[in-house]
Order: sequence, then structure tokens, then C-alpha cells
Amino acid sequence: MYAHDVMTSPVFIVSPQDTIAYARNLMVKHKISRVLVMQDEKPVGILTKKDLGYGLVQRSAAWKRRPLDQTLVEALAVKDPIVVAPDTGIRDIARLFVQKNISCAPVVEHGKVVGIVTKADLMKSTLVTTLVGSVRDVMDDVATVSRYHSLDHVIKVMSGRNDKVVVTESDGTIAGIITETNLAFFDRVPAKNMVVGKDVKRVGQGIVLKIGGQVSPSGEHVTAEDVMTKPVTTISPECPLTDAIALMGRLHINSLVVMENTTISGILKRDDIIKEVAK
Repeated sequence: MYAHDVMTSPVFIVSPQDTIAYARNLMVKHKISRVLVMQDEKPVGILTKKDLGYGLVQRSAAWKRRPLDQTLVEALAVKDPIVVAPDTGIRDIARLFVQKNISCAPVVEHGKVVGIVTKADLMKSTLVTTLVGSVRDVMDDVATVSRYHSLDHVIKVMSGRNDKVVVTESDGTIAGIITETNLAFFDRVPAKNMVVGKDVKRVGQGIVLKIGGQVSPSGEHVTAEDVMTKPVTTISPECPLTDAIALMGRLHINSLVVMENTTISGILKRDDIIKEVAK
């Protein structure tokens, strides 16, 4: 199979001077994870949901901050995207994704963008659907955070590992999962008349306990449980890889938490599967 067999077309595009709000709304409306940044009919960047999610971290003084949605696309987009030809093989694209740590590649023919290949597109390949082995052979370890950890702490853990995190209860059981999608499309705009601060207790190590009432989702007092997705789909480490891949496809998810008895033993991610294809 080749790029033209699995690529998505048409491609949704934005300008470097468009706002993050515009790009974000485009992603939400069309249920996509990235937009291609075009200037003078040439691809100059890629803006993904991961870029939006990690863009939540702003270290400057509060009065200097520009609201993220009002920031221009060019400030967060990854510049100079790697492109492929329509006849580039799927395994070569998988290797490119792994080696360059990228999640997509515009498909260019005769200087014109004709499509885009993403990790989701690669999952449609027969190279993926015919993989042998079990979940245990491919799964990776997983980072965890408490449901009371602050959003800033969650983002630091995720960006440090370049990965999603599992949210746990105090007894170690699963409460939810946080992915780049959760961060990118989380509504960070405070609602009117929402109480800020007085109903929150900060107890250190990035943990914020809610005492009662409403909490502003503007960032500082947001906790992991405000952002996480639940319930979480789990799988046994002995499950055949083909069955796990089929399950991910049916549920339209890109990860499965691996449980051994009642213990979290790892996570199976789309990235892990693509690495297998790249070998």
C-alpha cells in the first residue's frame, strides 16, 4: 500500500495569521486533529491538537499573557512540515513518523498538496491489521496522576513524556484518562458569575482539592478530573494484537489501558503499533 491508498483528502488549511480560536473551531467542527498551515499555496506548517494542549502552559506573568485563542497560528504551529509523494510506501511513512517524531505528512504531487497521511490513516493499512503477537509484546508503561492534580501538573507530566496519562483514585483504581484531545478542546474560558478561588484548597505537589461550589476552568484551579475522559477502555495483556487493533477501530480511540487482574500494567497506544509497522 502507498500514501495515495490511505491519505485523507481534501485537507483543511489555515493561514499563519489566523487565530488559534479559528483553527481550534475548525478542528472541532470537522472532528480532525490537525490543520495544515498554508502560505502562497505552499505548506509552511502543521498545527495539531497536541500543540494546542501544550500551549496551555504559559510561564510569563499573568498581565503579560495573551489569551491562547487570540494567539496567531504561527506562534504554535510546527514549521517546515515533512512531505511525501503519493507513491511513498506505508512502511516508509511509518518509519518517517517514528524517526522524525511526527504524526502526519502532507502528500504533495507536482508541487500541489493533494492529501495528508496521519497516524489514523496508517491504522487502516493491512500492515497494521495483520500484525501478529499479543498486547504484551507491544504495550508500553504508562504515567499516572491523581484526579486532584492540577492541570499545570498534568500538562508538565504529559509534555515531559510526550504521552497521555491515566488518572487514578487514591486507592490506585482508574478514574479516567487524559489525552492531547482533552487538553486541546478543553473549554478554558471562565463562565460568568463562577466562583474563583475561595472554594479551592491547594495542598502542594500540584494537587488541588475541591471543597465545594464551582471552580473556574481558566487554568490554575482546574484539576485532572475536570479534563479527563471516563470510563476508560481496558484490555488484557494476553489479548491478540489483531483483536486490540480491531477494538480501537470500533471505538475510534487510539489507546487501551492494559490491566492485569486489578493492576494497571501498561498502555497500548497507536504509536506503539506504528512502531511495529516501521520495523
